[in-house]
Amino acid sequence: MSKTNLKLAALALLAATSVAQAQTGAVRSEKNVSLELATQIAAAGVAACQANGYAVTTTVVDRAGGVRAVQRADNAGPHTLEASRLKAYTSASAKNTTLAIMETAQKNPAAANLGDIPGYLLLGGGVPIKVGTEVIGAVGIGGAPGGHLDEQCAMAALDKVKDALK
Repeated sequence: MSKTNLKLAALALLAATSVAQAQTGAVRSEKNVSLELATQIAAAGVAACQANGYAVTTTVVDRAGGVRAVQRADNAGPHTLEASRLKAYTSASAKNTTLAIMETAQKNPAAANLGDIPGYLLLGGGVPIKVGTEVIGAVGIGGAPGGHLDEQCAMAALDKVKDALK
């Protein structure tokens, strides 16, 4: 092989390696909530509220806001299905609790339009599910007599599975 052909082959190999390395950086690896974990959180949310006498629905969504699990207590109102889903979606999307988002929208005129975002529900009861600082999903609860109580149940549900979120 001549020196010119050898140089061309080396350049071609270098270019192919660079393209392969660039493509590797284009693929992301992300954590997400599993069906098993979502089901555990949904059941724990309903149980936490039932212990306080509240008939609620708990919805768990993945990091993209897709529903993974739903549990609806006996006697939970029909509106609680959609309310819990929207709270979970809002929390996953904003990576914050819906109670905090609601309070920000109420106190800050520049954030007042947050409630106009399609699919957002600015009522307490939506809480992100995190592994470290990474949001892998969210839980939304609807049906207790106040969003702050829905949020307490959601936090209690996440506390039940805290070992799985390490």
